[in-house]
Amino acid sequence: MAAETNGHSQLELEAAIGFNGNVPFGLRVHPDREHLIYPLGCTVILKRIKDGKQEFLHGHTNNVSCISVSQSGTYIASGQVNFLGFKAEIIIWDYAQRTIYAQLLLHKAKVEALAFSPKDKYLVSLGGQDDGRIVVWNIEKKEAICGSQASSSSAGPFFSLQYSNMSDNIFVSAGKGAVLVWDLDLPNRKIRATECQTGKLKRIVKCVQITKDDQFIYCGTTSGDIMRINLKTRLLSECGPVKAKHGLGVSVLKILESGDLLAGSGSGTIALCSKTNFKTLKRVQLDKGVTSIAMRGEGQQFFVGTEAAQMYRFNDSDLKADLISSSHSKAVKDVAIPFGTSELFVTCSEDDIRLWQIDKPKELLRITVPNMTCNALELMIDGHSIISAWNDGKIRVFAPESGQPLLIINNAHKTGVTAIAGTRDCKRIVSGDEEGQVRVWEMRENCYRLVESMKEHKATVTCIKIKSDDKECVTASSDGACIIWDLVRFVSLQMFIANTLFRTVCYHPEQYQIITSGTDRKITYWDVFDGTTIRELEGSQSGAINGMHISTDGKYFVTGGDDKVVKVWDYMEGVVTHVGIAHGASITSIRICSNSSTLVSTSADGAVLRWRFPHPSSS
Repeated sequence: MAAETNGHSQLELEAAIGFNGNVPFGLRVHPDREHLIYPLGCTVILKRIKDGKQEFLHGHTNNVSCISVSQSGTYIASGQVNFLGFKAEIIIWDYAQRTIYAQLLLHKAKVEALAFSPKDKYLVSLGGQDDGRIVVWNIEKKEAICGSQASSSSAGPFFSLQYSNMSDNIFVSAGKGAVLVWDLDLPNRKIRATECQTGKLKRIVKCVQITKDDQFIYCGTTSGDIMRINLKTRLLSECGPVKAKHGLGVSVLKILESGDLLAGSGSGTIALCSKTNFKTLKRVQLDKGVTSIAMRGEGQQFFVGTEAAQMYRFNDSDLKADLISSSHSKAVKDVAIPFGTSELFVTCSEDDIRLWQIDKPKELLRITVPNMTCNALELMIDGHSIISAWNDGKIRVFAPESGQPLLIINNAHKTGVTAIAGTRDCKRIVSGDEEGQVRVWEMRENCYRLVESMKEHKATVTCIKIKSDDKECVTASSDGACIIWDLVRFVSLQMFIANTLFRTVCYHPEQYQIITSGTDRKITYWDVFDGTTIRELEGSQSGAINGMHISTDGKYFVTGGDDKVVKVWDYMEGVVTHVGIAHGASITSIRICSNSSTLVSTSADGAVLRWRFPHPSSS
């Protein structure tokens, strides 16, 4: 990916909406008590708790898989995943400078967990299932001291690491069927493991915590119970609760000052458990499984991250959940920005449609249709309605202020509706489906009429754009054809054919050219009148181009696709002027706001990123 930025200026990332809630223990509070630290794609985000201001740590080439913060707060460590057979990098960040302190490379495919020693001397790292090694690193010298196989042949993969709170030479790892206590022998550069004796009790341990005095190890298991093991004798001393176990296993544990435990479960509950028999004293139900609990200071306040990509704030006294951040947990399919303003934008994903405030960034509205997926959406130019295309063959129109349905066109298409666009006079909608059919609808007060149905495409219609005079539209399809339709006589005027699956099409603002892109990685300029190819650009080194948008003055356009890179192009020169690297998955859609100040891109991991557009409109 480094090759992609060669010679190009970097886009400035202004804000990121998203949180990878699937990273175990991914949400952390820095010891300064002022910042939250969490992963999104291949970026580590520092978010100030007081005002929500974000800072970004860029350096990983693939999704961040684990995060750890040193006790002093001097360092942050993050590990990543990589393709099988390639090495996965660990980056140690200097927190004060917000820069890379060290890059460590030994593990293959994935770094599963990281832990700092109490005096910041060492970092211990656990490789994923395909690597299976534990390595101890010297932070000062930025090199590996020693390593070992993480588990014996009888035990399965390991998931969790925890360093002792008092000694730099003792740490604990746990996983399927075993809890190991490791002793670091520095003179001989070796680590030696002792297995904790749990008798007949066999468990898969997902999380480990050690008490401040290093007396006990607490282990959360997939069976929904908690084990207490004496660290000195390595013997099991307690296991519970006996009856009311935690649903879908204990995924995260934290020890409070009182000695009681906070347990987060896979079923989405946060439970306050007694220190003696682990019985639940209080319980709160959240949306989807809990993956992180981060204590702020002595634990009077703590933060919780869930698989639904939501963050909650709790006060220790009442255990009342306060939702502080929400984002998409599944792929974002489309994004739309209202005409004439850059204060709001709308996104749709597999679960819902969400309206966001651009500058905060904050969720203002959520529209959910159970068990249905919204494939595409657009805001009508008057700003009074959101038109959306759904996989059940319906077109739904919603009010952007309330989220209430204004109109539902039942059976708009036989198959799922895949593309949609509205005319500038806000009286018509053009829609396309999975079979290649294009339909024109007339909108009236609380009713609709099918004006015409047009069929020339042989496969899914992927994108629809309407000319500014509302008399023509262009549709792109994965059958390798783009068609310009006459919206007065409802016939095809021009067809552009290429050896590709078209993903996106745009009219140049002066409307004498269109540009297309798709799976062949090429950006093609076409003449609208005679259908000839004017120019072809190599749009990407790898992967399809999924999203494209032209600025209102027609001087620049932006692209994004499977290579995860946002690119800003000069339209006349056909060269890249800026690139943005922060997405951890394929970019699905991209938009420039009408005053050319902001650029919004979305990706398949649920991230929505806001960039400063580098070429502000002269008007």
